[in-house]
Amino acid sequence: MKKTVLFICTHNSARSQMAESLVNHYFSDRFKAFSAGTAATGVNPYAVKAMAEKGIDISHHRSKSVQEFAGKSHDYVVTVCDSARESCPFFPGKKIIHHSFRDPSGMQGSEEEILNVFRVVRDEIHSWIEKSFINA
Repeated sequence: MKKTVLFICTHNSARSQMAESLVNHYFSDRFKAFSAGTAATGVNPYAVKAMAEKGIDISHHRSKSVQEFAGKSHDYVVTVCDSARESCPFFPGKKIIHHSFRDPSGMQGSEEEILNVFRVVRDEIHSWIEKSFINA
């Protein structure tokens, strides 16, 4: 049986969306990932572009509120930003993990500069998942 993972960040627009899709794309043999936000706003178009570069289509994703997962238990609950860690309601999980990644959504600059930050954060999340989380 696959283990379930819930990734949580503030808006469920970038970091948690990328984490969810990376796990579901690369590790779907062992895990089923979901994502949510403490204040869901919408999927960031730069997150969609950054993931598409890796062959992962998240254009159909939507931001979900943590309230959608209330009362559900997961094998892992992972907060990917400090704000979510501080404001997140309790979720039952066999293992609670926190690892803060910088928020690429706040980046300003040219389209290429912004996309580059999304790429860096995407790759940091992927690396962390492979090294620290998946083998935990």
